[in-house]
Amino acid sequence: MRVTVRYFAIVRELLGRDREERDLPEGTTVGQLLAQLCESQPSLARLQRSMMVMVNRRYARPDQLLREGDEVALVPPVSGGSTPFSIGPEPLDPRRIEQLVADPRAGAVVLFIGTVRDHARGKRVLYLEYEAYAEAALETFAQIAEEIRQRWDVLGIAIAHRTGRVDIGEASVVIAVSSAHRAEAFEACRYAIERLKQVAPIWKKEVYEDGEIWIGSEALYQELFARRASEPSPPAE
Repeated sequence: MRVTVRYFAIVRELLGRDREERDLPEGTTVGQLLAQLCESQPSLARLQRSMMVMVNRRYARPDQLLREGDEVALVPPVSGGSTPFSIGPEPLDPRRIEQLVADPRAGAVVLFIGTVRDHARGKRVLYLEYEAYAEAALETFAQIAEEIRQRWDVLGIAIAHRTGRVDIGEASVVIAVSSAHRAEAFEACRYAIERLKQVAPIWKKEVYEDGEIWIGSEALYQELFARRASEPSPPAE
């Protein structure tokens, strides 16, 4: 089968062309094609970890099968080499994330900062713990960005989320959107946080003075806690 591979920005300059046709065996995946390209073009290997792939203008997973006539685009990192999507235990710097969407064409930049509050469900919260399927979460961020671009005329989108312990007052998520006009920037940023809460594989545990609970799984968690409480204690040594 034959696919078209398109190159942009630094990748285009490194390779000296903006596209090529590739003949591939049936059953080739996106990840296998990317590995093949990096093997034949060693200069791409340095970008492989931060580079994303789109198939027919939609972000694709590494295990997605390619088909005859597909258009594959290598999406290099933006803003001086910094990826617009990140997840990890490091504290978030909202200004750095805002800079990722800076654009001289922008008339508006909307920055959303989600912070940890000290109360929830009538209890005092000590801190939160976040757990994530990081690789899948990054792909989800990219997909949310693509959904936004299909709905609004935006210039830049950046999403960053914390994992691990996040204390009261600290930022757990930061989203930045730039656009020529403020209406699109506001609407896109609101969509991003609402969509993230719906589909991103990120889980939150609230830790209180008298216990803890995984949010979204309260009933199951209470059942588990009750079952553990009813189990006999192990004999003392």
